[in-house]
Amino acid sequence: QVQLVESGGGLVQAGGSLRLSCAASGLTFSTKTMGWFRQAPGKDREFVAAISWSGGSTYYKDSVKGRFTISRDNAANTVYLQMNSLKPEDTAVYYCAAGDRWITPTRDYEYGYWGQGTQVTVSS
Repeated sequence: QVQLVESGGGLVQAGGSLRLSCAASGLTFSTKTMGWFRQAPGKDREFVAAISWSGGSTYYKDSVKGRFTISRDNAANTVYLQMNSLKPEDTAVYYCAAGDRWITPTRDYEYGYWGQGTQVTVSS
């Protein structure tokens, strides 16, 4: 079965960095659009970043542009989210997701598979 397993979350001070990883199995990773979403307490899940199957196209939420970088290694079936200059408002559970299309990669309905999430907490 399909599994997406996130790792790399934790507690960091404002201005610090974290690198999230999402290891995929049970699917043809190199053909999938991959996305990162997050959900803060009491808030709706929101899009963070997405990357096309080849890695040639990326898309970011405006508030993370210039601070976060999404990348992928198709040989390792893994997608990454490098997060720099973290802010307290980045605190959330971060989820990776896999989808079949690159049409509206910011929308969660494009993704059929989801990981269990990893907690990121940024202290001020």
